[in-house]
Amino acid sequence: MTADPRKSAPAPETDETVGDAGAGELESELDEARRRAEEYLNDLRRVAADFDNYRKRVARDSEAQAHRASESIVSELLPVLDNLERAVDASEHHEEAQVADGVARVRQQLADILHRRGLEEIEAEPGEAFDPHVHEALSHQPSEHPEGTIAAVWQRGYRLGDRIVRAARVVVSSGPATEAEE
Repeated sequence: MTADPRKSAPAPETDETVGDAGAGELESELDEARRRAEEYLNDLRRVAADFDNYRKRVARDSEAQAHRASESIVSELLPVLDNLERAVDASEHHEEAQVADGVARVRQQLADILHRRGLEEIEAEPGEAFDPHVHEALSHQPSEHPEGTIAAVWQRGYRLGDRIVRAARVVVSSGPATEAEE
């Protein structure tokens, strides 16, 4: 007895059975990709929230530090204010020389506080070379000093570290006056 070859042989695969298996696999891959995309999106949202919190914390810390710095300098300047009030009171009862001496001491006290805080005076003396990076020229006039040097200082300049707080205001010499200019 011979077996019927049609019955024992496996049925040939059709495009429909292959398509069903491939579609199921594609759907599972699509589901996996969606799950990963959702995880990435959640991670991104967490990072964005963390960064926003960090930015707010840094802003608060910076504001608090500025407040503490202001408080610190004000507490150092209060004794200077007290001494100036004493000088004003003393001006009514003492001679001018004593008042002037007291004001000079208060000025030195203030200068010491600012120096401890890093404030330095910019060098500007008559006869020194004019430097436009640290000096502000108010005018140009003849003097006994060579041309391009400082003839007079109108206001002292200061720097705090590497930054210029205020440039020294100076008059720049145009050299000795000629007889025609005199």
